[in-house]
Amino acid sequence: MADPRGFMTYTERRDRPKRPVPVRILDWKEVQAEQDQAVLKQQASRCMDCGVPFCHQGCPLGNLIPEWNDLMWRGRTQEAVDRMHATNNFPEFTGRVCPAPCEASCVLGINQPPVTIKQIEYEIGERAFSEDLIEPHLPERLVDRTVAVVGSGPAGLAAAQQLTQAGFTVAVFERDDRIGGLLRYGIPDFKMEKGVIDRRLEVMQAEGTRFRPGVEIGRDITWDQLRRRYDAVVVATGATQPRDLPIPGRELEGVHFAMDYLVESNRVQAGEEVPGQIDAAGKHVVILGGGDTGADCIGTANRQQAASVTTLAIGNRPPEERAEHEPWPMFPNLFEVASAHEEGGDRNYLASTVEFVGEDGVLTGIKVAETEYLENGRRAPKAGTERIIRADLVFLALGFTGQDSRAIVEQTDAEFDGRTNVARDEQYMTAADGIFSCGDAGRGQSLVVWAIAEGRACAAAVERHLMGSTVLPEPVAPSDRPIDLL
Repeated sequence: MADPRGFMTYTERRDRPKRPVPVRILDWKEVQAEQDQAVLKQQASRCMDCGVPFCHQGCPLGNLIPEWNDLMWRGRTQEAVDRMHATNNFPEFTGRVCPAPCEASCVLGINQPPVTIKQIEYEIGERAFSEDLIEPHLPERLVDRTVAVVGSGPAGLAAAQQLTQAGFTVAVFERDDRIGGLLRYGIPDFKMEKGVIDRRLEVMQAEGTRFRPGVEIGRDITWDQLRRRYDAVVVATGATQPRDLPIPGRELEGVHFAMDYLVESNRVQAGEEVPGQIDAAGKHVVILGGGDTGADCIGTANRQQAASVTTLAIGNRPPEERAEHEPWPMFPNLFEVASAHEEGGDRNYLASTVEFVGEDGVLTGIKVAETEYLENGRRAPKAGTERIIRADLVFLALGFTGQDSRAIVEQTDAEFDGRTNVARDEQYMTAADGIFSCGDAGRGQSLVVWAIAEGRACAAAVERHLMGSTVLPEPVAPSDRPIDLL
């Protein structure tokens, strides 16, 4: 293990530092600054190497966290990189955008701040590239089987890399003009600069994965045609249908889905011209929804120099400490302050949106009321508490409801479940023979670690289907859910 007295010697948790707010809102570079290596070593030494490391269960990938904490403490970076990649294809992604459920189940977290697992994971991913510790993993032999992966988010890329390294000929299809899915166009640069994606794609191309951007399956090629061309198809299209809010005034100019706003901003940062771009400069912005997507809108609006930014959440403000009904090692619902929240803006809870108001078809404000909890547990606007908040732009960041296309169920025997996810069995197989479903496409909106874990497990299911057996890891089953209490 790492220093056997490390967690007693270094009781203070020290996360990666951030660039000062007045500096970072002037650009779109990543918010986080580099961690001093001596501090990183101290933080790695806080890992207790528990007899039962609950962090393994907190992460669906089954990351070997105590092992690579120990290796980083000892300065054996190459071995740490190898142990990390044994379970996680993309630590440089998860080290940036994962909410770290592993830290919520860290044993040290019972009575001290948990180990900075995410920070150390990030460092391993970065040093793997900066010190040229990653080489393309070429298959020992090629097998006479082809697989099409539809969607190039974390689930699709994980499935593609696993299958390529196992010797399959794999092509990844993406309807956007660049590979990366929501990693590229849904996550702002201040959380993950896009060169992070590009360098990983270079490794995958060197391994043999083929990328086909700008091709929409279901329109450019039918799903049935794709299935006939390939021995198997993996559906990893995500769950990109946004949840709407059909209240009076929804049609007013200035009310947008959050993802439309973020995608346009990301395209502009990539050097593209976006005619009629949604721009918050000088405008009063209201964001409905208090999750990560809403926080991304806050950071984007502040960098565009919005006049004001207000976030409205319909429910109660989460507690700052674990609630009694969410004891360790459950993943608790806590009040979080993301980097974007530090940069400015108001956060309001128990705020129910009643109506979008405007003049001449243009949004001017949003009518809200205090949220009232009814006896049946439902929430409703409390009569007599209505007020109008000035708003030039409203972004709906209310989550996602599933697939945004019915083409796969219209063109194949695949089916949707009750939430418009692509239904699959315990081997990730849909009702259409040879077509598999993984990631958000099959389970609904979830975390990046669940997407990668499902992509890896789905790859194993594909190999078993085509070859009769598999040696690929299977970290999760389609029926698995985040483990709250063990």
